This record gives sequence, structure tokens and C-alpha cells, in this order.
Amino acid sequence: MDRICAATGDARTLRLRVLDEMREAVGFDAYAWLLTDPATAVGTAPIADVPWLPELPDQIRLKYLSAVNRWTALAGAPVALLHDVTGGDLSRSLVWRDLLVRYDVGDAASVVYRDRFGCWGFLELWRLGNGRRFSHAEAAFLVETADALTRALRRCQAETFTVQPLGDPSRRVGPAVLLLSPGLTVRGQTPETAEYLRMLVPTARDRAPIPASAYNVAAQLLAVETGVDDHPPSARVHLPDGPWMTLRAARIGVGGPADQRDIAVTIEESSPGERVDLFARAFGLSGRERQLLERLVAGDDTRGIAGRMFVSEHTVQDHLKSMFSKTSTHNRRTLLSRALGS
Repeated sequence: MDRICAATGDARTLRLRVLDEMREAVGFDAYAWLLTDPATAVGTAPIADVPWLPELPDQIRLKYLSAVNRWTALAGAPVALLHDVTGGDLSRSLVWRDLLVRYDVGDAASVVYRDRFGCWGFLELWRLGNGRRFSHAEAAFLVETADALTRALRRCQAETFTVQPLGDPSRRVGPAVLLLSPGLTVRGQTPETAEYLRMLVPTARDRAPIPASAYNVAAQLLAVETGVDDHPPSARVHLPDGPWMTLRAARIGVGGPADQRDIAVTIEESSPGERVDLFARAFGLSGRERQLLERLVAGDDTRGIAGRMFVSEHTVQDHLKSMFSKTSTHNRRTLLSRALGS
């Protein structure tokens, strides 16, 4: 596992390789592994192999609405087993009671990958068959590998911060909009939406793209409305070989009960501020380094930064050296170009 984590690449390849290795130590019949926005913890860019794919919108909705083993609620150990947490009464889990029971799910292992810079992903492993449980030894293995995988996932996100040349075809004018029903079925979309969705979750050209990232943002809106979680219904996700995009969910209209109104999910290029926040988190910048980066983005020189931060110019230079080391850059111009993407 350490060898795989050290071989930094794209997050999709990393997860697929880890799952192959993980299957040797922790057998499972189905899985879903999502990256998350480190600030909102909302899922994006999933890879999954589940027998309930035709019911994917419902599974995502129920997962976000279930407080049992929710990745945002795993405050202690990063791993929780459904059978243990429910004392064997799996019906205490909304997603099991309303969906997974029909697929004979016997247990689920939930893993969150989180550090002091944010939440970078969560993994669900399922075993099918009554009485098929994950052992405490298997849970211990998942705990032991969580820190290394968290660092690897964050490093993968850091490597997406490259400069996009002017005129790059991956840059598109937004926003695109996907319209969902209260039950998260697709009602309509703008012409650009399908291409965005296809890049978020690659699918064959002859198949309609799966709007999984949009389902996650919309499901988070439902969680906020019902008081299950208070993170904003938004998430930033990187398009392969393209820019960072931000997805947001909101209700449409003003008449009637809110939970009966349609949901609009917008997809547009992340703002400079959103991108800088991600950059600082992904590279593990300290609070002072992050503040300095924001002053650089604002156009301040060394003297101006020192005055605003109430430190000496020498201290500013020391912070810059540390930032250059963390981000593998050598000057302010390159640092800003990577942070802002231009």
C-alpha cells in the first residue's frame, strides 16, 4: 500500500490500484469511493461498482440523509462498521432500510480520509449476504492505511494545479445547469451540461453521462434542509486536463413547500478565491502562508505584505521560501500561476 501511495498520479488511478490491493486484505462485494471538496465534504468524482446502479440517485439521496456512519460524523476513528454501530439492527440506517436491504447487504465499512486541511474522500465497502460481516481485524487494516491514503489523495489534488494556456479547449463558458426533481431524477439541462458531466464521470460516447457529482451536491442540499448536516451544498471538482469547476445546488421557485420544488445544480469554473483556497489546502500551507498567498493574489509587494501581516520583510521571505518548497515552485510568478491557473 505504501508503494502505491508513494507513486503519485491521478486520483482515479490511485483509487483503482488501492482497491485491487485492498481486496486482498478486506474482501468486499461492492464499493463506492468518492473524492470530496475538502471544505464542504460533499462528494465528487466517484468510482463505484454496485448492483443497485439503476437506483443510484436514490442511494445517494439516502446516504446523505442517513446520520448513521455518515462520513462527516466519523469524528474519532476514520472507520466504522455498520453492524457494530447499529448493534446488529441494520434498519437503524436509513440507506440500508430503504434500499440496501433489497440487495441483501450484510454489512458496510465506512472510511473517511480527512486531515487538518480538510476532507479528501470517503469510501464505502459492502458485503452481500445475511450474516457476512467485516471483522475488527479488517477494520484495523482500514484504519492503519487511512493516513497514508489521505496524504496520497491530497497530493493527487495538488498535482492538478497546472497553468491552463489561453485558448485551451478544455475551458468553456458557463454556467451549465442541470434541473433535478425533488427525488433527484433529471428533468432537463442546458446544452453544455452533458459534456461537463461526461468529463466528471467518464462514460462511453454512445451512453448518456451519469450526473453523479450533481446528485451528491443536490443530496447535500436535502441534508441541510433536514438538519442532518450543515455543510453548504457545493463542491469543487477538477476536470481531467482542465480547470477546477464548482457545482452548487439550490431550490427553484418560491411557491409551495420547499421540499416539493425542483433543484437546480449549476456547474461553472471555480472563482480565483475558490481555487486559491483549494490550492492552499492541497499543498498544506499554514495559516500565515495562506494569508501571504492571498496578499500576493491581491498584488501586494513584500513591504505591503509585511505591513498588513505585522511581520518583518525578512519573515515574509522566510514564509515564501517555505511556500516555494511545499509547492515545488521557485518564484512568486510561478506560484501565482499555479494557484490561479493562468
